[in-house]
Amino acid sequence: MKRNQRTVGSRYEQEAAAFLNQKGLDIVEQNYRCRVGEIDLIARDGETLVFCEVKYRYNGGTGDPAAAVDYRKQNQIRKVAMYYLMKNKLSEWTPCQFDVIAFEGEKMTHLENAF
Repeated sequence: MKRNQRTVGSRYEQEAAAFLNQKGLDIVEQNYRCRVGEIDLIARDGETLVFCEVKYRYNGGTGDPAAAVDYRKQNQIRKVAMYYLMKNKLSEWTPCQFDVIAFEGEKMTHLENAF
């Protein structure tokens, strides 16, 4: 990934984190990386952990950003979530939610419980 793409991605991850904060969620982790993968944001909404993938596309010509979170990516995010729970000694019964925040240009869409 080019440095410029990483900078752009980081900008939108920051916007997504600010949006979740405004909704009353507490950001627990940003760019959480472990041996099984990574997730852009982990937030807490009361007792629920929210694992959030942020996707950006300049315009619709390169496809719907939310559609980029396909079955393979969803499985990877689930594995990261399970690893996070284990590593932090949280119960596998901890309520979890998987969201996608998609940016197409400057338009943001928040898909709660996306998968």
